[in-house]
Amino acid sequence: MTPDSAGGGLLVLVLMAIVLSSTGAVPVPGPLGLLSDAKDCHMAQFKAVSPQAMQAFKQAKDALEAWLLLQDSRCSSRLFPRAWDLRQLQVWERREALQAELALTLKVLGTLTHSTLADVLDQPLHTLHHVHSQLQACASTQPTAAPRPRSRRLSAWLKRLLEASRKESPGCLQASVTSHLFRLLTRDLRCVAGGDPCA
Repeated sequence: MTPDSAGGGLLVLVLMAIVLSSTGAVPVPGPLGLLSDAKDCHMAQFKAVSPQAMQAFKQAKDALEAWLLLQDSRCSSRLFPRAWDLRQLQVWERREALQAELALTLKVLGTLTHSTLADVLDQPLHTLHHVHSQLQACASTQPTAAPRPRSRRLSAWLKRLLEASRKESPGCLQASVTSHLFRLLTRDLRCVAGGDPCA
């Protein structure tokens, strides 16, 4: 099994666990093993992303877009629907949606760390890993309760991400997460960090 296929299989397992967790069918694991040092929940720190971090993400996005012009990035479907807006979800669903976004983004961009983009992606990936570990820490500190049913909207979004991770080409996935990167940072992350209401 190649590293890419192994990583792809892990991402599918992560997204399947997210999709199935509300039924109680399977427990949600710590995706990508990022929780080894995360013990406390500190999502409020992400209400505002630092200018230095935003600049690092801008440089990474610009480099990715230039690199993608040389790749086959055609998609058979839109990975992130136009209606993807965490404000439309219940407060408790937003964190789950962001977790799925991050899992896919980390997997897709992580496949490029051995390319010419490695240096420019290093700091953004470090930041995204930190956010992901904090999401997992927050989930682990929540009181144990009976699973709550998901809304149709969240279920449809998670299903779309799961199917895309299986069916779409690497170029499509890379183009999709690149175009979605600033929306994840400036809207979805801030929405989750800010609690209810988020604007």
